Amino acid sequence: MVKVINAGFYSTIQDLGRFGFQKYGVPVSGTMDNYSARIANALLGNKENEAVLEITMSGPILKFCSDTAICIAGADFSPKLNNNPIMLNHAICVKENDVLSFGNPKYGFRCYLAVSGGFQTEIIMNSRSMYKEVSTGFTLVENDELSILEHSVSIEKKNASIRIDSNHFATKKLEVFKGPEFDLLTKNQQQQLLSEEFRVSKDNNRMAYQLAETLKNTLKPIITSLVLPGTVQLTPSGKLMVLMRDCQTTGGYPRVLQLSESAINILAQKFTGNTIHFKMID
Repeated sequence: MVKVINAGFYSTIQDLGRFGFQKYGVPVSGTMDNYSARIANALLGNKENEAVLEITMSGPILKFCSDTAICIAGADFSPKLNNNPIMLNHAICVKENDVLSFGNPKYGFRCYLAVSGGFQTEIIMNSRSMYKEVSTGFTLVENDELSILEHSVSIEKKNASIRIDSNHFATKKLEVFKGPEFDLLTKNQQQQLLSEEFRVSKDNNRMAYQLAETLKNTLKPIITSLVLPGTVQLTPSGKLMVLMRDCQTTGGYPRVLQLSESAINILAQKFTGNTIHFKMID
């Protein structure tokens, strides 16, 4: 078991998502940055869909009530075990009563804590992912107790490692496909969309990232249609909204672009004021 001493800013249990229920209006959810979450699980020898703890902006304080192994991947929030700094992207033995904490952020916006065998929280609709309208809780709170597999873990030193793509955090480029309504834009609008840089506004969360700069909108609303994580909607005011993992399943705004899976992961590591630009995939 892992006890939550302090929950941090916004910490949730996530796996790779809740699939097959969009027809009922249930979002996919899941880890915002699948790339980093998969790395954390892989370095522990977990299955890629084991539940991890997604930590946003600032980290929690956690007390381990049994031996296990952990790995932290993604953003660097200066993790410490019993006040001693520990490395990202490494499997680390944890003993009963050890305390994990986090310090100042160095880069990125979300990191992922994996434990050996994954977090054993409730399964609803084939997923452990927290979502407000589905799971019992939608974020960690103080004194929560998270079930894990309780067994001693020894980690042998190995030469094998996973190559981490540093560009994942540094790049501004988001690869995109044409959205269903892209060709309804004028040539000037299309050029502006694909040539200018856009800043992440303060309105960003697991549901959507709104961009600060606007694009003149001359399009009419569409009949409510399917949207997905990564869909870029153009609102009547000209704001661009990039839908993320907790997005609704349908929408009535024109869908001008669709982010690639890697672009969703990259955007999940951006925060207010960061700039991005869209790169069309041929």
